[in-house]
Amino acid sequence: MGDFDLFKLIRDEMEIVEARLYENVDTPETLLYEASTHLIKAGGKRMRPGFALLAARMYQDDISYAIPLATALELVHMATLVHDDVIDNSSIRRGTGTVKCLWGNRISIYAGNFVFAKALAIIAEYKRSDILEVIADASMKICEGEIVQMLSCYNVNLGLKNYLRRIERKTALLISLSCQVGAMLSTSDSRQIEALRRYGYDLGLAFQITDDILDFVADEETLGKPIGSDIRQGVITLPALYALHHDEHRDELARLLSSPQECQQSTEHIIDMVCESDGIEYAYSVSQHYANRSKRHLELLPDTPVKETLRELADFILARDY
Repeated sequence: MGDFDLFKLIRDEMEIVEARLYENVDTPETLLYEASTHLIKAGGKRMRPGFALLAARMYQDDISYAIPLATALELVHMATLVHDDVIDNSSIRRGTGTVKCLWGNRISIYAGNFVFAKALAIIAEYKRSDILEVIADASMKICEGEIVQMLSCYNVNLGLKNYLRRIERKTALLISLSCQVGAMLSTSDSRQIEALRRYGYDLGLAFQITDDILDFVADEETLGKPIGSDIRQGVITLPALYALHHDEHRDELARLLSSPQECQQSTEHIIDMVCESDGIEYAYSVSQHYANRSKRHLELLPDTPVKETLRELADFILARDY
C-alpha cells in the first residue's frame, strides 16, 4: 500500500499493533507459537487494524485505547486465513509457505482456533457487549459466506447476486466492521458510525473485485501466490461471470469452468478467454462504482485529515496493481 503512506496518520500505532500481534499469540506450546507467528512474519497489508485506528483517529488524538481492538481484528483476519488455506489446500500465501503446507491440517486448525479465541479475549477486555456482538455476528456471516462459496464452485449458472454475496462475506464485512468498531469506541454519533461502516463495506467490495481481477492479470511475484488460483478451485469471479454471459465463446467457457479437471488443466486457456472478453474492463468498472460510492459516505463525516486519508484509500484501490 505505497509502503503504507496512507496509514501515515497512525504510523506509530500501527508499529505497536505489529509488536502486539506477537505478544498476543505467545504460548509455551512451541509448535502452536511457531505456527501462529508464521503468518504474522509473512506480513500483509494490515488493512483491518489500519481502518479501525483511522476511524478512532477521526474523533480522538490519543488513540492508544484502540490498539488492542486493532490487534484483535488482525488476529480474527489471520485465523480465517489459516483455516482458508486448509480448506483450499493452498501451499503459498503472501509469497511464503502456508501454515497448512508447513505444519499440516491439524496444527493449522488448532492455530486458527487459538488465534481467534485470543482475539475474542482481547475484545472482551473492553466490556462492550455491543462491540462483541457486531464482531460475533460478522464472524458467523463470514463462515456462511465460505459455505456459499463452496457450494457455488464450478456452478456456471449463478449470477451477480451470488457473487456479491460471496465477496461481501469474504472481505467487505471485516473491513466495514473495522471502520465501525473503531468509531464505536470513539464516538456515540450513530449516524457517523453508520457512515463509516458503509464506507468500509463499499470499499471492501471494491477491494475484493480488484483482487479478483488481479487473479487474472497480475504477475505471480507481485501477487504473492500463483495467478489463476480462483479458477483452479472452481471459484467463478466477476471477470469470468461477465464472459460467461456475454462472450461469443461462452458455451465453451461454461463447459471448461464447470469441469474440475479442465479448471486444473486448462487454467491458462480459461484466463485467456476471460481476458479476451470484456470481463476485466467490466469488473474494473464495477469496482470503480463501489470505490466511488464509498467516498460518498464520507460526506457525513467531519472534515479532518483522516477523512482525506480515507478518500485517498478509495482512490488507491482503484489504482491498485498487485
